[in-house]
Amino acid sequence: MNINDFDFHLPEELIAQVPLEDRTASRLMVLDKQTGDVSHRSFKDIVSFLNKGDCLVLNDTKVLPARLIGEKEGTGAAIELLLLKQIEGDRWETLVKPAKRLKIGTTVIFGDGRLRAVCAGIGDQGSRIMEFSYEGIFYELLDQLGDMPLPPYIKEKLDDRDRYQTVFAKERGSAAAPTAGLHFTEELLDRLRDGGVTIAFITLHVGLGTFRPVSVDSIEEHDMHSEYYQISNETACTLNEVREAGGRIITVGTTSTRTLETIADDQGRFSESSGWTNIFIYPGYTFKAVDALITNFHLPKSTLIMLVSALAGRNETLAAYQEAVKERYRFFSFGDAMFIK
Repeated sequence: MNINDFDFHLPEELIAQVPLEDRTASRLMVLDKQTGDVSHRSFKDIVSFLNKGDCLVLNDTKVLPARLIGEKEGTGAAIELLLLKQIEGDRWETLVKPAKRLKIGTTVIFGDGRLRAVCAGIGDQGSRIMEFSYEGIFYELLDQLGDMPLPPYIKEKLDDRDRYQTVFAKERGSAAAPTAGLHFTEELLDRLRDGGVTIAFITLHVGLGTFRPVSVDSIEEHDMHSEYYQISNETACTLNEVREAGGRIITVGTTSTRTLETIADDQGRFSESSGWTNIFIYPGYTFKAVDALITNFHLPKSTLIMLVSALAGRNETLAAYQEAVKERYRFFSFGDAMFIK
């Protein structure tokens, strides 16, 4: 398949720049993957589409304030670092701007020297391996010195960094939010529980792949960047019980979807697991684990719209996206949601 098979026209003004005051106030497009039929609802209505015995799977990764602005030692030149993933100890894979200024051995200083980083190597696709040194606790310094790593299509400043964090975020390590989860509040999750829906958590730390476009014409040639995941024995047992009882497994976001499809065996059963996944899901893929999906509206020609197309059908997905543009839905991280049932 060609990358242009997943293109669509998106007016720039439909890219949501700020989150809504009420997390649950977003619109919800409901797409029936069997018929292609579309209906328009409010996100609060998600309660009416989930049944007793279903399981909602959420990604509890926590976004790091991973964007650091510092100075190159010796010249004072401004350097921006984006932490992508922890390799080992104080070594991190990072994206650097401008990367050409950062050769191996170069030191970058942050917060008047409270945090320092030396370029220790060059990673995949021009990333830099940085080794940090500091006094105290690294994550406390990151909270003080770092900013939330908002995607490049968001130009507005985020006043409240918690709005780029899900209310159930727990396991820190992500370079981007699992944005479909931003629509949920504790109150809404309690309403689902009261209705007999099981809530389960997995972890996938969103990494480099989120920031890199597909750069090949033939999508089969695209290499996904690896991201760390984990699923507990408790969650695995819960999912197996739901499956055996005939309930649906409904993932919140493409990250939860990719995690479950990585872990499930050929019979769709789960077991406790952790590791790295580079699974790439596009049309032709046979789903083993996931029955339905709650997700946001994604970029043209992205791996995310390809995953949605694999579940709902390419033609059906693109038709739904055309409808979303026509109806002025809000797109991307702070935008509206879609439920593919």
